[in-house]
Amino acid sequence: MKPTISIIAPVYNEEPVLAELHRRVRQVMEQTSESWELLLINDGSRDQSAAVIAQLHAEDERVRGISFSRNFGFQIAVTAGLDHAQGEAIILTDADLQDPPELYPAMIEKWREGYDVVYGVRDSRKGETWFKKATALAFYRLIRRITDIDIPLDTGDFRLMDRRVVEAIRQMPERNRFLRGMVPWVGYRQTGVSYERAARYDGESKFNSVRRMLPFAIDAITSFSYVPLQLATYMGFVMAALSGLAILAVIYLRLFSTNVELAGQATTLVAVLFLGGVQLISLGIIGEYLGRIYDEVKKRPLYLIDRTWGIEKGATHQRNERSR
Repeated sequence: MKPTISIIAPVYNEEPVLAELHRRVRQVMEQTSESWELLLINDGSRDQSAAVIAQLHAEDERVRGISFSRNFGFQIAVTAGLDHAQGEAIILTDADLQDPPELYPAMIEKWREGYDVVYGVRDSRKGETWFKKATALAFYRLIRRITDIDIPLDTGDFRLMDRRVVEAIRQMPERNRFLRGMVPWVGYRQTGVSYERAARYDGESKFNSVRRMLPFAIDAITSFSYVPLQLATYMGFVMAALSGLAILAVIYLRLFSTNVELAGQATTLVAVLFLGGVQLISLGIIGEYLGRIYDEVKKRPLYLIDRTWGIEKGATHQRNERSR
């Protein structure tokens, strides 16, 4: 029989956390009257996460697992979870226990009241650096201003979604995915529940570096906004206007001024370098969008599965899979 609640947790080098995640999820869900499953997506971990998932499945059949052939990224791992979750409501959570399982009953209650999406709103963020907090604060306010979707502030991927929301998202095949924008885009009734985000149970965050956060931010902006492309156009008009004014000024000084000597080399060099910088920025912006179009037209699968635990045969069409 299919469970009512599916809990999806992407896993990347989370070996020390998984047993505690299972214990707390089981403790919380057994206090409810809902049937449930815990779906763990091993995203190419280099530690023994896959072995731990296999052990948890052997001990508790409600734990099901998928292991990728390599690391495909958090957003793709969540996508695989949505593809294979069986529940009528699906909860997305981090495996590191920063998103407390103790909030699940409140989310389920809101779902039972008729809400299709229930997202967690972070009142506080323990264990995170000031840099990550500041950049997250600025980023989500920026993207809310430059897109036409209403992304709730101070939220992450921690949320409950009704089955019809999940099916709507599964119809969106783009490769460069930003689920925090895709969920508001599909609409339906949405609400939030507040919570205090805890520090990681063990280990270090995978998103504390600019190298990891910047591509995520670029994917978010290019997926839901044309403002960067429009900005390149605006810069072109501004530069053309300034050039026109500069030409008029030079003509005026040549014809009517005898006290001003126009020294050309340094001024010309600065102008060329400035205009060249603007052109390169514009080309870079266009290149970001063009690269994403190139990714889409190749039509490669979003992920490849190496092995599964508790997944029925025929539930996936990915290649190179070994069911166990």
